Formats: sequence, C-alpha cells, structure tokens
Amino acid sequence: MKKTLFLTLSLLGCLYTGFSSQAQVFIVDTGSIFNQDSIDTQRIKVQYEMTYLQDTVSENAKPSQETLMLEIGKQYSKCYSYNFYVRDSLLIADAQAGASKETMLQHAAAIGDSRISYQIFKHYPAGKVTTLDRLATTNFLCEEKEEMPEWTVLPDTATILSYSCQKATCRFKGRNYTAWYTMEIPISEGPWKLYGLPGLIIKAEDDKKHYTFSCTGIEQCKTPKPILINLKGREKVSRPNLNKMYERMAKDPMSFIASTAPNVKVSVTDEHGNPMKSFSIPYNPIELSE
Repeated sequence: MKKTLFLTLSLLGCLYTGFSSQAQVFIVDTGSIFNQDSIDTQRIKVQYEMTYLQDTVSENAKPSQETLMLEIGKQYSKCYSYNFYVRDSLLIADAQAGASKETMLQHAAAIGDSRISYQIFKHYPAGKVTTLDRLATTNFLCEEKEEMPEWTVLPDTATILSYSCQKATCRFKGRNYTAWYTMEIPISEGPWKLYGLPGLIIKAEDDKKHYTFSCTGIEQCKTPKPILINLKGREKVSRPNLNKMYERMAKDPMSFIASTAPNVKVSVTDEHGNPMKSFSIPYNPIELSE
C-alpha cells in the first residue's frame, strides 16, 4: 500500500519532500548542506549497490536498492547515499546561481528520496566511528568506539569487476558476513562499517542475504576533493538510544513526528486518498542485538 506524507514546515532554511512506505521521512535541510567542513581529501571514490530486505514477514516482500558512495581519504572515510551526493551537488549549484527555494525543491523532488539517510565516518575522530542522521526535523550525531570485524580469511578466490579477490568471513553487529576483497587495491576499507581486510572490499553480504553490498565502480581521485562533514547544530545521542528512535519511527511514524517535531503538520492518505491515522514501516535494521 503506497502512502504519501506531506509536511508543512514553519522552519526557515528547509524544504519538504514526499514520503513513501518502507522509507524514512526526509526534510531537505539547506543548512546542513552548505555549512560543511573539510576533514580529509578524497583518494579513492567507490560506488556500491546496496540491496536490503526491510520486510521479513510478508512472503511477497521485495528487497530495496540504494546506491552508496564511499569516499576514502588518507585518514578518514565517508559512506552515504548517492542520492544525497547528487542532491547536495545540485542544490549547491542552485544556490550559487541564485535559484529560488521553489526551484530547489523541484530539483530535489526530481532526484527522489533516499531510503538511506545516514552518513558514516570511519576512523573519525581517531579510534571512533561517527554516524550523522536526521529523523523528522532533528539532526543527530552518534559517536562510537571503532570496532573492527574479526575476519577469517579463506583460500577461496574469485574475479569480480576484473579484480582478483579473496574470500573472508566474520560475525559483526549481529550478522554473519561473507566478503570478497582485492589486494590490487591495498586499502583496508569497505561499505557501511565493514573494513579491516588487507584490501578493498568489493562485495559483502550477510548469510540471510538481507544486506548485500556490490561494488559497481571505483575512481582514483586525480583532482583534490574534500571529504565534508557538518557537526553544527546536532543533537548527540548514544547508539542504543538512536536504535530506539529508529524502532519508534518504524512502529508509528506519525506519533514519532508529533512527539519530536510539534511544529510539523502531518497528513497521510492511502492510494484512494483516504486519510490514515497511523501506520507502521517494516523494520529490519542492519545492526542486530547479539
């Protein structure tokens, strides 16, 4: 059942977008786009196709897909949605050209919503992982101690994207992963929070195939480009509390928005245009409790 959410905002500097089932609520916060700081310089940019299954109950449920960008610098890395990469680049260009907010909204809507709203900075600050996310109208910052997966390297080999790869397995954040990495790119990095092998992870998936990351492109950055982060105006939250908010949001998005963003009016209708009082979103987080 498709649902549409319209947000009426009294917030300056924000635009609003639509909302569909099996997605989070996204508000285009221009402040977080334009007020970013550089923390490193990109050496390699990697693109992954992420396939994930949110609904593990319905027999006819189909997996969702999202393209991720991994920017790798000398010290830090940043993993986030490609849609955000395209949207932010376009909105910055619009702002520099003096475009109106209406035009910016049209451009953001044309790109479409990203189901993956988080940005993950590995090794930032030193010895930690920083996750930035936005739920309703609040920007969150979650800083955790860095945890490297304990990999078991296996003798199996394969060729993926013309790279010679080797197999490795681990148990990490409640899931069993199989990864293929290449020594031809001797950088200990990978999608999401996966890293720690002696080469770039080209493909990884958990044993239930709920989450799969497949590399679709690798670019050596010849022109210096910054890795950007915006820590301004963010509410610090622990990982357990952030997970609780994700769960609350999935169980009842309307109630969550009403309790965390009282200045936002929510209107939800079904495919026939009938108003809905509540609904839930299938929830199958990538990080599980052991």
